[in-house]
Amino acid sequence: MSRAVDVRDAFRIFPSSAGGTPALQGLTLAVEEGEIVVALGPSGSGKTTLLRAVGGLEWLSAGSATVLGTDLGRASGRALSAFRAERVGLLDQHYARSLSPDLTCRQTVTLQLRLLGRDAASSRRAADELMDRVGLQGRGDARPAELSGGEQQRVAVCASLAHRPRLLLADEPAGELDQETAEEVYRLLSELVRERGGSALIVSHDPGAAAVADRQVWIRDGRIVEEARGGGGRTLVATRGWIRLPGAPLDSTVTPAEVAERLAEPPDDPSRDAVPVAAPDAPAVAELIDIGKRYGSRTVLEEVTTAFVPGRIAAIVGRSGSGKTTLLHLLAGLERPSSGVVKVGGRELGDLNRSQLADLRRRRIALVTQEPGLVPYLSALENVELGLALRGASADGAREALDAVGIEESLRHPVMRLSAGERQRVAIARALAADVDILLLDEPTARLDEANASSTCSLLARLTRERGTAVVCATHDPLLVELASEIVELGVGARTDSHP
Repeated sequence: MSRAVDVRDAFRIFPSSAGGTPALQGLTLAVEEGEIVVALGPSGSGKTTLLRAVGGLEWLSAGSATVLGTDLGRASGRALSAFRAERVGLLDQHYARSLSPDLTCRQTVTLQLRLLGRDAASSRRAADELMDRVGLQGRGDARPAELSGGEQQRVAVCASLAHRPRLLLADEPAGELDQETAEEVYRLLSELVRERGGSALIVSHDPGAAAVADRQVWIRDGRIVEEARGGGGRTLVATRGWIRLPGAPLDSTVTPAEVAERLAEPPDDPSRDAVPVAAPDAPAVAELIDIGKRYGSRTVLEEVTTAFVPGRIAAIVGRSGSGKTTLLHLLAGLERPSSGVVKVGGRELGDLNRSQLADLRRRRIALVTQEPGLVPYLSALENVELGLALRGASADGAREALDAVGIEESLRHPVMRLSAGERQRVAIARALAADVDILLLDEPTARLDEANASSTCSLLARLTRERGTAVVCATHDPLLVELASEIVELGVGARTDSHP
């Protein structure tokens, strides 16, 4: 069997003030034709760098990468562009990058087909068929602004597969989808790759991706450290005479119930008992009263009424497209409701002008969106300090916030050189440092590996306990849902459940 991907002794070292930051360190990987390989590993382990190197988007510092018979290191820039356009499907974890705000969903999916010379009618049929298969029936004429984050992600999936590539490179293809939709997307990817005789390399934190994999590989410190075939067990992988024994974070699994039990235990430091925590009957930090939100003829939210109180985590749950992100944007004053009232700190947001809303956000609200919104050429520390400066706050807490999310070793690195999971943690640190009344997070653990997701959940629980912050998370993560005191379920009449 010939190889679709053959990466040998690959190194990728990014320049940095410390003399170089290694992302790949002698990684060797082969993907056979017709094989689906899923690569897993913690944030910052080199998974995305590997994917970009295989796609010819990142040059190797040393080693080689041969893809579908093409030696990428010897190909010109023009040849690589043509190679990707005709033979490779790229699905970026930052799906918004592949969606033009001026194109409809159908136009986005057909764009690659039209560029390759396919006629308009057949391109349209192919696009509609793909969108139907991922649950986007009737959404062909919608533009990205009218879609939820999960729906946008599914459009990007369709666009990456429309031209029937021989190799699919997918980075977290279901990172922000609910479990049912994620399973549908993985099934679709598998079906389309296999029925067309192609191959796939999928990077994921989602164990559900294993269901479609012929082989799984685990990456750590820029090398393959373990692999598993089919339903078999994991075996260690030797690289140039050494074996990297996986550390505890790679092997450990923590259930939501176990995390909740640990967080319920009394703190080790008795002085923490003295930290004031808001009483259960404290006045709400924010309220939604009979909220409705429509985009044209489409109703996203209808008659939603709920309140968010200090010292509690609220989980906003529901299928992709049910309005979770929209609800967060309403609370942040970034969107106006079609009907109903939004209150923050007792003030009706509808009565405030843009300047007053901006001032309210600076003083009381922090929002972490699905796209972190960091300045790429600034370091992690500089991004957090900038966020504090824009709020008129001291930068003293920046380093502490980054330490809390596990970025202490990458403080000075430009965020463009960090992994998606690391960038997500920098965005969370920027919000934590602000010390606001209400923290809004949109899928905060979607791009994090299990160990960092668990750590982030613990951090949010501690934030509510120690500072009395109201935390509102739009999430599909069962770990966060288990920790929440309030659950607002959208798409079923916005039912609100509470538990201690």
